[in-house]
Amino acid sequence: MTTLDVSAVRTRFTGQVVAPGDDGYDGARALFYGGHDPRPAVVIRPADPAEVASVVRLAQETGLELSVRCGGHSPVGHSVVDGGIVLDLTHLRAIAVDVEERTVWAQAGLTAGDVTKAVAEHGLAVGFGDTGTVGIGGITTGGGVGFLSRKYGMTIDNVLAAEVVTADGQILQVDDTHHPDLFWAIRGGGGNFGVVTRFKYQLHEVPGVVGGMILLPATPEVIHGFLREAAAAPEELSVIVNVMPAPPMPFIPADHHGTMVVMGLVCYAGPAEEGEKVLAPIRALAEPIADFVRPITYAEMFMEEGGDDEYHPTATARTMYADELDLGRVTQIVEQLRTAPAPMRVAQFRPLGGAIDRVSADATAYAHRGRAFMVNVASFLDGADTRAEREQWVLDTSAVAENGGPGAYVNFLADDGAARAREAYPGATWERLVRVKQQYDPGNLFRRNVNIPPAN
Repeated sequence: MTTLDVSAVRTRFTGQVVAPGDDGYDGARALFYGGHDPRPAVVIRPADPAEVASVVRLAQETGLELSVRCGGHSPVGHSVVDGGIVLDLTHLRAIAVDVEERTVWAQAGLTAGDVTKAVAEHGLAVGFGDTGTVGIGGITTGGGVGFLSRKYGMTIDNVLAAEVVTADGQILQVDDTHHPDLFWAIRGGGGNFGVVTRFKYQLHEVPGVVGGMILLPATPEVIHGFLREAAAAPEELSVIVNVMPAPPMPFIPADHHGTMVVMGLVCYAGPAEEGEKVLAPIRALAEPIADFVRPITYAEMFMEEGGDDEYHPTATARTMYADELDLGRVTQIVEQLRTAPAPMRVAQFRPLGGAIDRVSADATAYAHRGRAFMVNVASFLDGADTRAEREQWVLDTSAVAENGGPGAYVNFLADDGAARAREAYPGATWERLVRVKQQYDPGNLFRRNVNIPPAN
């Protein structure tokens, strides 16, 4: 490893170079999640893909560890590396919509919200996740499960092509016929194979949705009914069911603050009249505490998120799948939530199926196509001394929820990522990813991720 000459680095790039002592250094190294305090040797924001390739070559030359940052939402801080080089894609923000072809080329410095708003001007959409501030690079290479998944598939199912900077500094244009193995791997295999600088997405006509948040009391019967109705609904409906204490938000009646509630995020991507009929059984499960579900534009599903730079939550979490969530199992999960040691804890359920399941398990690096529910359990921390008990609670609750075989969604893996990488990429998927890694990154330069090491 060599010492980095920051002055020389500054002359090498027209993009922004931020080093310790510079104005903006603390902001450049900040992450969304708390519990991390990395101090990189330099943060480089390249001006174009050629400069991305130059950053990659700089990392190879110096031996300094490299991290790639899009939105900074990595749960374990992979986006910023202590003492190393941060390749920050923030300034790559070009976007080109082809309305006639219903496609968009979007550079990886854009967020999910940026792209959603840009294509919404034409009544079009591509599904990302459920948070507008995440970078499209991270969510896309990991899979992308969100508000349109049951109707139009995961984000990776809508990627038509990409531009990738590989570990040797090449800039490759990849699709089904050009570097097809690399194209397969970046759709679900995370950041292991290079830096994706732009994506071409298939767009869909989504002039409006019936969507928003509905708050219901968190009885086992209501939760089970919500999941049952959502799983059986037409694939136009995608939902995220969060069971958690009601936060002290102004739209929630004060007498419900701190009580267990179902915070359902629903999106019906079809005609409003049909959407209201499909959602009626969910609304009938209990008298809603609050109901903001209404006909809106799809872009409104990505609620404006405040710029609270001081909010950096710390939590311990586990992601898994469940093939059955019957009333007995749901009742046990509710009891776990009710008696949890943390003031803030959550069990999140995402009914899958629909278009997700119509893609074969080997078509992309996301292999969990046939699973019925994605489940995430999280407990927020109140200081480092609470970590052990919160981690144990997460494990105990996960043991109740998980069934139908092991599995993990790579974008939600946390501290357990290294131990569970094979669960994210089971069987033949792992073996193929290792072969692609060996071909495109034999030195494992891109290792700040849920890492797939090259074959020995």
